Amino acid sequence: MDERTRVDLEAAAFRRLLQHFDERKDVQNIDLMNLAGFCRNCLAKWYRAAGEERGLTISYEAAREIVYGEPYATWKEKYQNEATAESQAKFAQGEAAKAAKKAGTAA
Repeated sequence: MDERTRVDLEAAAFRRLLQHFDERKDVQNIDLMNLAGFCRNCLAKWYRAAGEERGLTISYEAAREIVYGEPYATWKEKYQNEATAESQAKFAQGEAAKAAKKAGTAA
């Protein structure tokens, strides 16, 4: 496969991921983090970083608007629910495990 085709396919897959997230507004970011280790905000950060690697200045808020399909504050007001105590505890465990791994110890 040539480079252009590969990039086109990757871009199409990214757009489809964004569409899927748009169709699943019921899935909260904390749930994504607990299950997959990334969320919509992570995608926005990666998008922004990719732009910066190419000499483009993209604000975090602009990147989040691309990922969320609307300003983040609007999305958050309409769709974000309070995280359950269970979700928060699982997230804290995951963060502790990441920190321990980074430090070279087991959690």
